[in-house]
Amino acid sequence: YEVSLRDIKQEFIDRGMGMIRDSLQRFLRKGAITEADMNEVLARIRPTVDLREAVSDADLIIEAIPENVELKKATFSEVDSLAPPHAIIASNTSSISITELASATNRPEKVCGMHFFNPPQLMKLVEIIRGAKTSDETIQTVRQVAEKMGKETVLVKKDCPGFIVNRILIPALNEAVALVWEGVADKEDIDKAIKLGLNWPMGPLTLLDYIGLDTTLAIAQVLESEIDPKFHPCPLLRQMVRAKLLGRKTGKGFYDWTKK
Repeated sequence: YEVSLRDIKQEFIDRGMGMIRDSLQRFLRKGAITEADMNEVLARIRPTVDLREAVSDADLIIEAIPENVELKKATFSEVDSLAPPHAIIASNTSSISITELASATNRPEKVCGMHFFNPPQLMKLVEIIRGAKTSDETIQTVRQVAEKMGKETVLVKKDCPGFIVNRILIPALNEAVALVWEGVADKEDIDKAIKLGLNWPMGPLTLLDYIGLDTTLAIAQVLESEIDPKFHPCPLLRQMVRAKLLGRKTGKGFYDWTKK
């Protein structure tokens, strides 16, 4: 696919393109792709800070901005006014109501959730989420696009906070944070126990650092307010977010990533 990559600042675009380039070079070193493949992929990406330029001829727009409902709704409204009438607007939100995001547009039948998992170049799963007014045609198109990307899809039939994966994962991550907060075990042993005992590819505290503690807190707060107080985030999670110990993105979270 020909892709426009849009962000609000040039420095964010440069960082994003740098991450894409690093990832492709890793695949190249492993022999998974050729240099020609890498150059072809990079040539298909058109970076821009201009939203109109990015969406004016798009068939599918995937929003992946921070987990803030008002910010997302404002973006959806702006995209709706600039995108062609046939375009589908999908959100990569991990917890926010698709129905609510769709309400900010004049095309709710063409809005759905398309939730990728980190790191998306390796993780096969895409959750497709149906909003209250999402059409069958929209779901079918997004599913076909995801499958063409080599993804496996699951359909979330009802628009509920956290969808499938985060409804189960976030309470588990929150409990891992609580074990640290309560001094039950060291972080390394918590991660080791879950890797070896539940066969997770990485421990929950390492995973938190990859996801971002701020993202995890935002999802936990949505689950708490929309579903049940049992999803109440651990005080340590809030404290670390306040201290900007967000994980890999800031260099430190539960682990120090500055040396890795």
